Amino acid sequence: MYLGFDTSNYTTSVAAFDGENVIQFKKLLKVKKGEKGLRQSDAVFQHTVNMPELVNKIKPFVDTIDGIGVSSRPRNVDGSYMPCFLVGLNTANVICAFSKAPLHKISHQTNHILAALYSVKRLNLINERFIAFHISGGTTEALLVAPDKEKLIKAEFIAHSTDLKAGQAVDRAGVMLGLDFPCGAALDSLSLKSETNFKIHPAMNGCNCSLSGVENMALKMKADGASPPDIAKFVISYISLSIEKMTERIIEKYGDLPLVYAGGVMSNTIIKNNIKNRFNAYFAESVFSCDNAAGDAIYAYLKDRNDSTYSITG
Repeated sequence: MYLGFDTSNYTTSVAAFDGENVIQFKKLLKVKKGEKGLRQSDAVFQHTVNMPELVNKIKPFVDTIDGIGVSSRPRNVDGSYMPCFLVGLNTANVICAFSKAPLHKISHQTNHILAALYSVKRLNLINERFIAFHISGGTTEALLVAPDKEKLIKAEFIAHSTDLKAGQAVDRAGVMLGLDFPCGAALDSLSLKSETNFKIHPAMNGCNCSLSGVENMALKMKADGASPPDIAKFVISYISLSIEKMTERIIEKYGDLPLVYAGGVMSNTIIKNNIKNRFNAYFAESVFSCDNAAGDAIYAYLKDRNDSTYSITG
């Protein structure tokens, strides 16, 4: 049995993986109504309060611990750091000290990628090159992923939003419309009530997109009297077309590689359907697309394997 811990800016997550099945428990951090996010100090405090509760919930499912995986930073690049991940890391270190199980540190982004691969039953992709999109409140990136003997997979940054992130655009539009933060699910439901089709021209620079304009356009729509469902659908449609254009240009540049989409924004109904209609792509189930610790537990399991089912050949 392998444990995973992830303490992102908005979700405390604990998971266990036995080689086949994932058991996980999560708790969203609380954000005051009207606020657009949390300070890191508040996130650290809430994670510290949530963690013992989640550990107690998963304890009955765990007899022995063979390995522990933990998200220790946002991305596998120099300088990537957020204090909130210290809560998961400290918890993993304490359990490791008493269980004597090996500890494996990975990034929040790698955790997302592995959870998505597990969700779509394609963990074997760790043996080849593929494109992974990580689209969330803090990240709007496309990554060229390849096997790595030491790190399991190596994710090379190849495209991103040059300013506002997709999840930020969703949450800012949602708060503007009076929705509770985080606004993804509520904005999704609201957008499906609109029957308006929009002509959208996303701002692109090569494979990169720009999303800062969508917030201003949504504000103008509200000032002009547009309905909340229309505003929600416009924002989602703008983000969707931007990601579609990114995908199209990445395929032109890097070839027709497998496409995997992860991150909370990729649970959106309109975005998922639009991309599925155009590309042969894999989408994680919502529970594995939003923040979770499943990928951390799976990473510890894969690092500990002695057979060749998911061995790294690159």
